[in-house]
Amino acid sequence: MTYPAAVRLDLVEHLHGRPVADPYRWLEDAADPRTAEWSAAQDVLARSWLDALPGREALGGRLRELTRTGSVSTPTWRAGRAFFTRRGPDQDHPVLHVREADGTERVLLDVSALDPSGRTTLDAWSPSDEGTLLAYQVSVGGNEQSLLHVLDVDSGELVEGPIDRCRYSPVGWLPGGEEFYYVRQLDPADLPEDERLFHRRVWRHRVGADPATDVRVHGDGLDHTYYYGLSVSPGGRWLVVSGKPGTVRRDSVWIADLHGDAELRPVVDADAGAQCTAWVARDGRLYLHTSLDAPRFRLCATDPVTPTPEHWVDVVAEQDDSVLDGAKWLDGALVVLRTRHAVSELHLHDPVTGEHRGPIPLPSTGSVHGMSIVDDGPADDVWFGYSDFVTPMSVLRYSLSRGTTEVHEAAPGAVELPDVVTQQLEYTSMDGTTVRMFVVSGERSPDEPRPTLLSGYGGFAVGRGPGYSATTLAWVEAGGVWVHASLRGGDEEGEQWHRAGMREHKQNVFDDFHAAAERLVRDGWTTPQQLAIMGGSNGGLLVGAALTQRPELYAAVVCSAPLLDMVRYENFLLGRLWAEEYGTAAVAEEFTWLSSYSPYHQVRPEVEYPSVLFTVFESDSRVDPNHARKMCAALQHASASDATKRPVLVRRETEVGHAGRSVGRAVGLAVDQVTFLAHATGLNL
Repeated sequence: MTYPAAVRLDLVEHLHGRPVADPYRWLEDAADPRTAEWSAAQDVLARSWLDALPGREALGGRLRELTRTGSVSTPTWRAGRAFFTRRGPDQDHPVLHVREADGTERVLLDVSALDPSGRTTLDAWSPSDEGTLLAYQVSVGGNEQSLLHVLDVDSGELVEGPIDRCRYSPVGWLPGGEEFYYVRQLDPADLPEDERLFHRRVWRHRVGADPATDVRVHGDGLDHTYYYGLSVSPGGRWLVVSGKPGTVRRDSVWIADLHGDAELRPVVDADAGAQCTAWVARDGRLYLHTSLDAPRFRLCATDPVTPTPEHWVDVVAEQDDSVLDGAKWLDGALVVLRTRHAVSELHLHDPVTGEHRGPIPLPSTGSVHGMSIVDDGPADDVWFGYSDFVTPMSVLRYSLSRGTTEVHEAAPGAVELPDVVTQQLEYTSMDGTTVRMFVVSGERSPDEPRPTLLSGYGGFAVGRGPGYSATTLAWVEAGGVWVHASLRGGDEEGEQWHRAGMREHKQNVFDDFHAAAERLVRDGWTTPQQLAIMGGSNGGLLVGAALTQRPELYAAVVCSAPLLDMVRYENFLLGRLWAEEYGTAAVAEEFTWLSSYSPYHQVRPEVEYPSVLFTVFESDSRVDPNHARKMCAALQHASASDATKRPVLVRRETEVGHAGRSVGRAVGLAVDQVTFLAHATGLNL
């Protein structure tokens, strides 16, 4: 095994009086001929290693079979029509359908038909109030630069589009279907080069009109990193706009009376330091789901005419043992979604007094994804997506009058699943904090140490509960143990849990992860020689820090689309949006936090590092692949491990990005990742 040559620069900068070496700075430039040559050589090396691993064909076949379950989404109701997506057993992408009031169905949009190459993904969609028009957004090659179109639901004909620069754009239709509010970036040609990924505004658009004539509604004068959400109330009287700078969990909310002067007036400001989602429901009240004075969240309500916090009344108060995640208004009840230690629960509450009426039965320990009700009549039913470790995404229906939960539509594919045992275990982190992890295995307790795959995320208030995963089931079916740790930095225990894993507290996340690994070893589930770890994006930072801080504890690492140079991360793509989460190297104290764990800067010579596979995506518009390039070169240079037994590789993909991809490409990626980890830990696939 000979690694491609990578010149080490004698480049040392002094930041806040401290030297910072960056020997692979040249690998930041993808257009540099040296980078292109190095990357091409790494491609050859990675493929020669990965393609020779045993079990690839069998694993690929089993993963394809396990993904044949397909999936179905929660319906969105408009004027008696149900709009939803379904992915059949042999489909690479979800297909958008409409179901008429008489039960007949037809396809509205199939991106595989639009683009047989599979490079186009459906990013978002929103039907008009009358159910006659549909706004949808697609992007190509993983770039997430959504193009908005409008479709006539009856004829299937395109009404208008594409409207470009609609990345992450919500759509709020006005009654009649002639106009909608949406979010669009300013023309990059009119912006400074380093701000061309930003500068969003809220616009009002008339269907069929030139977007250049759209009315600019909101966003001027605010920070250029603001992202916006919006909704229009039933009947079209109220427009609610939310906004936050970048990915920070501090929301501003505005409301406008469209039957009055249509001026957006402030409800709450980001300076309050709280998350807040607001909407006007069918009962005419403004509801606010907020962490203001409630880190585990509460649900408040007020008259939209008096929307500011002094007028808010608690409908469902904060609880100290669960997190309030959302609510849906029914005729005579509120359906409230909670998570208790990352596991979903649904409860009924009185819509006026907030009195708890009881739980809504769910099939098992799982996750609820979205809720919907009919939009044009008595709302007695609520539909919601549901998944657990052995149940692919399905739709359940709860009837208020009957008090029953039933399957509305199961995932369309029938697949034979392995017998697995799922459980949630508690363990203690380094500072005494109780943390939890999901363990999926073939046994209730360890019968012998087995190859184990540990994952986590721990950032941006993003949590992960039970959910169906072909990769998880294939790993366990082969005799392994799969574990996901609910680390600080996520939202599993509310906003305080998030804050305990961000900025100066980021090391808590890594300590939680190491403690999970040590508990698995101590209890006999695995050994360090059999323990693999995997994470992506912020989870890639997690496993990058894990392998540099505790290389003796882990046998193999898959580090996907990672952040790894935490001194310079703000210089690339969307990096500047994350300073609230991590800190900025421009501030001396925060530089100290970042440099203390920055994986690229913590690589040391003559250390026996684990096997490492970096997986990166050249169209990634969030995390620059240069992080993985630089870290790969640093580890290949420094590791004292036998490269024929513990290699350091980087696997690249083109025309795919940070998020959505076809099932076929997802399976191809999983085959490389899982066979790499299985080979390193002794799992026979």
